Amino acid sequence: MREGLIYKALSGFYYVESEGMSFQCRARGVFRKRGLTPLVGDRVRFQIENETDGYITELLPRKNELVRPPVANIDQVLVVMSAKEPEFSLNLIDKFLVIVESYDITPSLVVTKKDLLTPDEISFLENKLDYYRSIGYQTHLISNLEDQRVMLDTLVTGINVLSGQSGVGKSSLINAARPDMNLETGVISNALNRGKHTTRHVELIRNGKAYIADTPGFSSLEYAHIDKYMLKNCFPEFVAVEQNCKYRECLHVNEPKCAVKEAVGDTILETRYDHYLQMMNEIETRKVRY
Repeated sequence: MREGLIYKALSGFYYVESEGMSFQCRARGVFRKRGLTPLVGDRVRFQIENETDGYITELLPRKNELVRPPVANIDQVLVVMSAKEPEFSLNLIDKFLVIVESYDITPSLVVTKKDLLTPDEISFLENKLDYYRSIGYQTHLISNLEDQRVMLDTLVTGINVLSGQSGVGKSSLINAARPDMNLETGVISNALNRGKHTTRHVELIRNGKAYIADTPGFSSLEYAHIDKYMLKNCFPEFVAVEQNCKYRECLHVNEPKCAVKEAVGDTILETRYDHYLQMMNEIETRKVRY
């Protein structure tokens, strides 16, 4: 019996890395009976059938998992945004950060295409990003290939997922780390300003001792699993001051003597609070699913 890491899942096969070798495995029927599905990122025990094939017999305990993309045991999510093409959006950043925080996974922020900005635009953007740095997020504004390689080598440890809209440069980042992969990069449609979906399956790609998951890009964000009490805990700057709110279960919306509302415009960025109110409204008005 061997132990290994699932680094790719495709067409019912699971590709497991173990002791520097790769094995193409099927999952035993017992997983289906138990309602379990092996995921990329899972550590597993497997039985070798021949030199290159085997059967997964056991899933080792997971510390976390995402449904979309289907990846387990994630150490960090890199929220990738572009400075231009598609346009930079604080609203999208905040939605991605909230979703990552809701799974209790560490998010970092990477903004690409710095080379498309003027010096004044760079200064304006850095000012916005400084706020995210101040509340604890690792944040990088990058442009050329060397920037990308340095960022990946210094920021990426363990298992990492790239998230963000299509066309922001996720596949380009992986190509920077592993030029031999030569992943297809997206082309922006001028009509829709959205990237065409070029990544078709989830795969862990080794970057030194770390792994990066290249995942299908997406621009619609769902947070059906987040309720209004979880939402407020996904804003670290709210958590830092809410002990000073008058009410213990303060939602920072209409309550009097709310420390969060008092800090807006001072230590809390106004756009962050506005986006919080928008998300709170969506949560409170969404239809119940049965």
